Amino acid sequence: MKLGMRMLLAVVYTALSFGANPAMAGGLADLRAGDMKKLVLHDAPKPLPEAALLDADDAPRTLGEYRGRWIVLNFWATWCAPCRREMPSLDRLQTALPDLAVVPVATGRNPVESIRRFYEEAGIANLPVLRDPTSAFGREMGVLALPVTVIVDPEGREVARLIGDADWDSPEALTMLKALAARD
Repeated sequence: MKLGMRMLLAVVYTALSFGANPAMAGGLADLRAGDMKKLVLHDAPKPLPEAALLDADDAPRTLGEYRGRWIVLNFWATWCAPCRREMPSLDRLQTALPDLAVVPVATGRNPVESIRRFYEEAGIANLPVLRDPTSAFGREMGVLALPVTVIVDPEGREVARLIGDADWDSPEALTMLKALAARD
């Protein structure tokens, strides 16, 4: 699929998701402020495909390692300017909510050296280095542009998605994530 078509599909997906969001019932709609206005809450949890990820040492990793915890799954790339802007807030989110698993996945061509260099430059100290070098997991997840952040419940199901960057340690984001976790 050509890049132009993928971008068009991302725009259409985003527009449609803003128009119909029945999961907003139950008080979560009132929490949509700041960057969280872009968060699309699903009316029912969605199963995730299997994630065949690699860590910095090329060891296989999966999302199953985080089962039983809420996950903020972020698809990013070292070359993506909005991704680079939001990554420090994801690192601070991990510190602010340590029971939550913040899981960044570098999608596509992201050499380990580039990831490590970026982590060092940006002061990223609390996040793992995970990679999806062929973008296979990203494609299965319907990631058409970067960054994309998926909120995953403790059973391993997608409950919300945000397309674009966000300030993940803002008061609005912390309130939304705490409210989602409290629904268990």
